[in-house]
Amino acid sequence: MAEITFTDFEKVEIRAGRVTRAEPFPEARKPALKLWIDFGPELGERKSSAQITAHYSPETLIGRQVLAVTNFPPRQIGPFMSEVLVLGLSDADGAVILARPDRDVPVGARLH
Repeated sequence: MAEITFTDFEKVEIRAGRVTRAEPFPEARKPALKLWIDFGPELGERKSSAQITAHYSPETLIGRQVLAVTNFPPRQIGPFMSEVLVLGLSDADGAVILARPDRDVPVGARLH
């Protein structure tokens, strides 16, 4: 594992957002969902592609808060432009469980 400095960590912008829309992403190489996430007035709504279909369906994600890296450059995923990286952890089977605050926080709140 590569070490980073605290200064390196401070460069990573991890913010809370709320999923406003979610759809299947059948064009993706691996099963995925398209997400639209509200990060508040400063960042607005951003899109992401996430391989989270093992535990989530589009309907279960609407209104859910998630954590995402918001300062990576956009990345083209097939026909979809992913603007943020939604964060998650692998369960015992390797399927992704979303990282999220354990209580509601303001959208756009930054991880300290």
